[in-house]
Amino acid sequence: MEKIWAPWRSKYIFNENIEKGCILCNRIKKEKDVENYILYRGEKAFLIMNIFPYNNGHLMVAPYKHTALLEDLDNEEGKELVKTMTLAVRILKESLRPDGFNLGINLGKVGGAGIEDHLHIHIVPRWNGDTNFMPILADTKILSVSLDEVFKLLRKTMDNLLC
Repeated sequence: MEKIWAPWRSKYIFNENIEKGCILCNRIKKEKDVENYILYRGEKAFLIMNIFPYNNGHLMVAPYKHTALLEDLDNEEGKELVKTMTLAVRILKESLRPDGFNLGINLGKVGGAGIEDHLHIHIVPRWNGDTNFMPILADTKILSVSLDEVFKLLRKTMDNLLC
């Protein structure tokens, strides 16, 4: 039998403290970008890795403004959200070379939002054949590269793109 390891998740399994407040706001306030997998900070939006990724390189773009509603964003916030999403796609194309992407916003609990109170856009890189029998038969998703390794690669690529 093959074992599947995801050791970076152990801190969430063993942590009995439930985080208070918005997890996105909490991460951005800490100013510990490497520890919190924050790749980019713009003026009105930021780019962060999803720590429970669907695929390696699963990113999220969020406004600094704490709102669940797309219509609460002003024009500048909306523009920067799209600009940061575009940067995320460029970083992923350059570093991980996916065959395609899923981009999406889940609004509200019924809409599938895991973080209901803070608007965010998911950017999920996809590769031909990245879905196999494991999610269907074993309710298990296999991620081949650790969050730390992916973060370092994406950060290096981003730094090169922004020079």
